Amino acid sequence: QVQLVESGGGLVQAGGSLRLTCAASGRAFSTNIMGWFRQSPGKEREFVSTISRSGHIDYEDSVKGRFTISRDNNNNTVYLQMNSLEPEDTAVYYCAAGLGVFGPRNYQSYNYWGQGTQVTVSS
Repeated sequence: QVQLVESGGGLVQAGGSLRLTCAASGRAFSTNIMGWFRQSPGKEREFVSTISRSGHIDYEDSVKGRFTISRDNNNNTVYLQMNSLEPEDTAVYYCAAGLGVFGPRNYQSYNYWGQGTQVTVSS
């Protein structure tokens, strides 16, 4: 089992920044990819970004150039630096980890999920 705990969410004005942190514990070494998804009211959970253990990175188009994902393999931690935040970024952000069998953008590739952290961007 892998446990994921997110932190760093909050309320910020448009144009501001937040840094999300996801700490993994348990059998974190058994996973290959870690990623971030988000879900806002009335919408399906959507892919935001992912990073593999080897450092391969992918972003959803709307966050490219604004968000930066990184990971510390030694400490089993993944980060999401979010800059130039927009009201459309408002959502609950979930950290996830898995083997990546169905591709890094597919939520089915992730076996473990955190509890989520709320990000609210005011206009």
